Amino acid sequence: MASERTTKETPPPVKAASWLPLIVVVLTQIQASFAVNALTVSMQGITTDLDTAATSVGTAITAGTFSMAAFILLGAKLGARFGTRKVFQIAVAIHAAAMAGVALSLSPAMLFIAQASSGAVIALIAPALTVFIATNYKDQQQAKAIGLLAAAIPAAGVLALLIAGWFATTIGWRYSFGLMVVLGAINLLLSFRLKTVPAQPNLKIDWTGSIIAAVAVILLSFGFSGLSSWGTWFATSQAPFEILGLSPAPLLIILGLIMGQVFFTWIRKRQDAKLPRIFDLRVLASSSELAVTACMAIMLFVGTAANFLIPLYIQIVQGRSSIETSFSIIPYTLSIFLASTFVAFLYDKFPPRVIAQGGFVVVAGALILLAFTIRNDWGQIFVVLGLILLGLGQGAIVALVFNTLLSAVPRELAGDVGAWRGLVHNLSGSVGIAVASAFAVGMLSSLIASGAAAHPEVSQELIYKVNINEADFMTNAQVEGVIGDRVSSPAELEAAIEVNEEARLRALQISLLGLSGLALLAVVPAGRMPGRMKGDLPEQLEPDDPDAIPEPGLPADQAVTAHPTTTASQGTTAAQTTTAAQTTTEQAKR
Repeated sequence: MASERTTKETPPPVKAASWLPLIVVVLTQIQASFAVNALTVSMQGITTDLDTAATSVGTAITAGTFSMAAFILLGAKLGARFGTRKVFQIAVAIHAAAMAGVALSLSPAMLFIAQASSGAVIALIAPALTVFIATNYKDQQQAKAIGLLAAAIPAAGVLALLIAGWFATTIGWRYSFGLMVVLGAINLLLSFRLKTVPAQPNLKIDWTGSIIAAVAVILLSFGFSGLSSWGTWFATSQAPFEILGLSPAPLLIILGLIMGQVFFTWIRKRQDAKLPRIFDLRVLASSSELAVTACMAIMLFVGTAANFLIPLYIQIVQGRSSIETSFSIIPYTLSIFLASTFVAFLYDKFPPRVIAQGGFVVVAGALILLAFTIRNDWGQIFVVLGLILLGLGQGAIVALVFNTLLSAVPRELAGDVGAWRGLVHNLSGSVGIAVASAFAVGMLSSLIASGAAAHPEVSQELIYKVNINEADFMTNAQVEGVIGDRVSSPAELEAAIEVNEEARLRALQISLLGLSGLALLAVVPAGRMPGRMKGDLPEQLEPDDPDAIPEPGLPADQAVTAHPTTTASQGTTAAQTTTAAQTTTEQAKR
């Protein structure tokens, strides 16, 4: 009888779900993330093939990430409203077509348009990946799936470095993007095996809010992207227009910031009136959530900027090939992958603020090490060590901040968290590349001017003929092609090339030091990060009525680290606040 009772009381083991949905999720994430890394390592081939400057590749990269940021908030709602699987399939097909456009690009403008198109449809793909995980996996399987989704981004980087680097060196850079067309077709076919996620016809979409958000991001994108080519303050000859001699770039940035304020004002009014809105402000309900966003933005700004500057250094300063570039930065990309995969093991041992602060210190130290050790010999042990440390710190922080924010807000707002993460991720990363490019080019111009003045072999006539204020990162061969017919002697040409070599290296070193300082500043907001809460994601990530979501409490039996900050808007009671404080104190003692 006892054995019978035991059999009846013991629940049957839960059957593990198929890993096929996760395979589709990971392969699609690779498809979406591959292009940025492939463009970076193919920089030399693209600049030669399309007869453009290296910073034009950075502009193409930012075109994709900015367009994704512009439509990511709308993308999450569209998937829920019309059916996640259906919208996902349409987006995967369009993305494959955009990759074909990149492969067939005949000009920088065509490259820009194709990359921007791919970013816009990734705004539909990214939220769907989280939905597929939430609807197919529970408990430990869900936690593993979320970790593997985060690890898929650096994994795509490693594949891009190997495949795109090899293709660019052997058969041509265009074949890398042709391969993404094939992967897109495979993902489209596999997606028919996914569980159909029901559409939510009762979900109302705030079209006005989505348009305001898109306009704000687009203005910011053109403003930041134009800093290096149009001029930071004064308009260059490449600027589309000027206002009293000033560059349009800062004007567009100011207009974008104003539209950003209009967006949050609109959302706040809609939320107070309990009307449908494109984004729920409860994701940013307290200073703790804002601190997570600040850490996410700073890390992605610093990481993406460094990820652009390092290949720029290898290919332009050192003159290495694409495959050599790939092998040089594989330790960096692998360390991001490892850190983002295994940082979860630290969650039960340290609160998020300690992990984040340690990560930012590691990132800053790595950038300082790189700035003082990069030379023309990439094989230096300290350079490789600097890249590994940079990747470890970056991978740990990026995975940590997303998981922390996802666990700190009501589970029913997971879709808004994913959309907000996508917005911050792409906006900060794009701004990082744009600002780093503008800063590095500005430093390059100043250093070339001072270097030319220190070399009597370089005549004032040559300085007058070559507009130093519009200098860009060029290889020695490109410099010779630009000024070869303007020099008066071989000695002057040799001196000019030497000045450019020294200026290129110094400009990149100073840029890396600037990024290290920014990473150290992030230690302050990292100290205000909230704790993490346990629990699965709901299958429906976009609630039909967000105002029906119960206000979050802080049950002690669910808290890993109690949330340190609560506000009146969150509806917490005095008793809940006391419980949270006691839990935090007890865990701090442990």
